[in-house]
Amino acid sequence: MSDEDIQHNANAADRSPTHVVTCFLLRRDRGHDELLLVRRGDLVRTYRGQWAGVSGYVEPGVAPEAQAYTEIQEEAGLSATELTLLRAGAPLAVEDSAARLSWVVHPYLFLVASPDRLRTDWEARETRWIVPAGLAGYATVPGLAAALARVYPPDQLDADVEPSDARQ
Repeated sequence: MSDEDIQHNANAADRSPTHVVTCFLLRRDRGHDELLLVRRGDLVRTYRGQWAGVSGYVEPGVAPEAQAYTEIQEEAGLSATELTLLRAGAPLAVEDSAARLSWVVHPYLFLVASPDRLRTDWEARETRWIVPAGLAGYATVPGLAAALARVYPPDQLDADVEPSDARQ
C-alpha cells in the first residue's frame, strides 16, 4: 500500500480533508495565454480520465508551495529554474459527496519559460494547452474552475488571493 493510499484511507475514516496542490502552468509564447490541462491516466487512484492541472498530495511536513514544485518536476519534467510563480491562491475546500471525499486545494499559477520542454509521466493520459476561457468545455476534477479563479488572471487581485514573490 502506498503512502497515498494510507493517507486516503485515513481521510475516509476520519473525514478530515486531504490537502492537495493544483498547479496551473501558463504559457505566453504564442501571443496569448494558454494553460496546460492534464488528462488523468488509468493508473491514478481518483478521477481517472478527467482533466486537471498538475496536482498531487501535500506530503506530511511539506509546505504546499514546496510540494507544488515537486509535483511539477515529477509530473511535467520542469525544474524550478524553468518556472516563475505568478500567484498562490487561497486554499479552497472541495467536497465530492458522490465519492465521499473532502479536499483542500492549494492552487498555484506558474509561468513556464520553455513550454516545449514539458514531459509528462505515467499519471497523464494526454495534455492540452487551452485558452483559459475554454476550461468549461472539459470534464474536469471537482473544483478545478474554482481553483483556477483563485489564481487567474494573475493581474487581477481580490480579497482571497495573495500575490506571491517569483522564485528565481
